[in-house]
Amino acid sequence: MENSQALSGDAPALERLSDTDRVISSHALFGDRKEVIIEHDGAAYRLKITKQGKLILNK
Repeated sequence: MENSQALSGDAPALERLSDTDRVISSHALFGDRKEVIIEHDGAAYRLKITKQGKLILNK
């Protein structure tokens, strides 16, 4: 997936991306869920989509 397709409508963010940045769409990460658990260094982090469509990460 091209960076421009992954972040369409967000020109400032596109300018900061390099060809080596890994872009994962939120839809690919969440599917039909509103939250996922991410394991990092043995700790669990909860990534949630808010009612306003923002992302929140909690340990």
